[in-house]
Amino acid sequence: MSDLLSGTILLAMLIAALKMATPLLISAMGELVAQRAGIWNMAVEGTMLIAAYIAYVVMVLTQSPGLALAAAVAAALLTGALNGVLCVLFRLDQFVTGLALNLLASGVTLFWFRAGLQGKGVPTFRSLPAITEGPFAGLHWMTFLAFLAVPLVWWFLERTRPGLELRCLGENPEALDLRGVNVQRGQIGALLFASAMTGLAGGFLMLAFSDRFVPDFTGGRGWLVVVALIAGNWRPGRVLIAVLFFAALEALAIQSRVSGSFLPEQLLLAAPYLVSLALMAAFRSTSLEPAALGIAYRRR
Repeated sequence: MSDLLSGTILLAMLIAALKMATPLLISAMGELVAQRAGIWNMAVEGTMLIAAYIAYVVMVLTQSPGLALAAAVAAALLTGALNGVLCVLFRLDQFVTGLALNLLASGVTLFWFRAGLQGKGVPTFRSLPAITEGPFAGLHWMTFLAFLAVPLVWWFLERTRPGLELRCLGENPEALDLRGVNVQRGQIGALLFASAMTGLAGGFLMLAFSDRFVPDFTGGRGWLVVVALIAGNWRPGRVLIAVLFFAALEALAIQSRVSGSFLPEQLLLAAPYLVSLALMAAFRSTSLEPAALGIAYRRR
């Protein structure tokens, strides 16, 4: 236990936690916009996985991080568009649709990965370089972008007219419809924004955390994003705290495994889900969940 509390290890864990929080936070800010618009996007895991795979393929072919990230966002937008058509236009159940897209993403990426190898070795690439000097050594520029997204999303939702209309989509879409606002267009736009942010997160996860793709590479991080929104009660600042807490637990679990600490790694990895369940039970009467979240709007 004393090894975990040394200054050098604590600093390394802090850097690791901030790095691990980056993809979660980028995706969470996008998904917060979608959920405040009334869309329960359960396809976060699948969208992130497809984005990570496409980023891997483009990075191997071009060795260009910019092109790889752009391709990841494009792939995520296509996934989000499909999700929007099914959930918003066809009004299919948002939970079932999201789960189906997650399973589809897992199967498709596994098939593409194995078909692309054809008995050959797994191609690798140079991981995204991190800052090497100064107090931010070990971090990436996208970490700062992720933290900047928090006040920007808060300002958009709370201080702008489009943000007010978007929040109304998740609370009382019929009121907007009566005023002539296209509810479906607004919800699809919010879902596409969320998908683009998740695609950016998946691309960063691929380029910064590994030099090769493996099946189910995202490892449940998409689900952690959904859990962070619930634990953060759908408020940007609280979601940030939840993401940092989850990332710190993951960093602690990794360090515990490396140092051979008595702390059980499985318990630390399960803690975010247990905490969210406890928070939902404790604050169920004061939940700020949008009233129309997950309910397909039908014009009367």
